[in-house]
Amino acid sequence: MGGWVTRAIRNFNIENRAEREISKMKPTLAPKHGSTKNLLREEMSRHPEIKREIARRDDKLLSLLKNIYVDSRDPVSSVQAKDGGTRQEPKEFRLPKGHHHVDMVNITNIPKGKISIVEALTLLNNHKLYPDTWTAEKIAQEYHLELKDVNSLLRYFVTFEVKIFPSGDKKAIQPK
Repeated sequence: MGGWVTRAIRNFNIENRAEREISKMKPTLAPKHGSTKNLLREEMSRHPEIKREIARRDDKLLSLLKNIYVDSRDPVSSVQAKDGGTRQEPKEFRLPKGHHHVDMVNITNIPKGKISIVEALTLLNNHKLYPDTWTAEKIAQEYHLELKDVNSLLRYFVTFEVKIFPSGDKKAIQPK
């Protein structure tokens, strides 16, 4: 329904609008200064061969122009040049923790300092259920993470929790 309304508004009176746009006056060249216009007119009247010379094609120049080949490359910035010379060290990887059979991407190894979604949910749930055992320091050591990242993770991310509040109304449906 919304597409139909949009199409109707867009196509409303389209022929008249197109005709009006086509019949508009085309832009003209910017006016030349009066003194320049007079000087050009004088020179053209004195030397009519100038007009012919301007309109004439020069085959010699055209052949030279066809032989020109321009090959340009962007200059390499100093930052890229420095980065290109140094070889990156191979990243350290670790195996995923736990025996999760979630085949989202078939993760075989994870870079150190990173965790998978399944691991993040697991560690958040473990910390929520057993905060004395699963402290931020233990999580950082177990998953090879930085302590400040683990503290931020535990502070700002929580797993879902279902709470059922008893109803004071007797007409409410009782859970089974």
